Amino acid sequence: MNNVGANEMSMKDQVIAIIAEQAMLEPSDILPSQTLEDIGIDSLGLVESIFAIEETFDISVPFNANNPAESDFDISSIASIVAAVEKLKSEQS
Repeated sequence: MNNVGANEMSMKDQVIAIIAEQAMLEPSDILPSQTLEDIGIDSLGLVESIFAIEETFDISVPFNANNPAESDFDISSIASIVAAVEKLKSEQS
């Protein structure tokens, strides 16, 4: 088994940590199947989460805050956000 330090968190764990911070929850309280709405993140919290994700992973998220439905970034669940970030990171590296 690997000993993974805080600086070597998986991308999934980092995304969940960012979202958890916005929701004022512990990362362990967040389930991949949950939506942002389920955990109490509003549109402002979503935008702040996107900024934090962009900064953390040095990626550009194709997200239109004025029209989230038209974005190429799937925010339908925590798992879909993690998958979208992983895809963006792999495309941009």
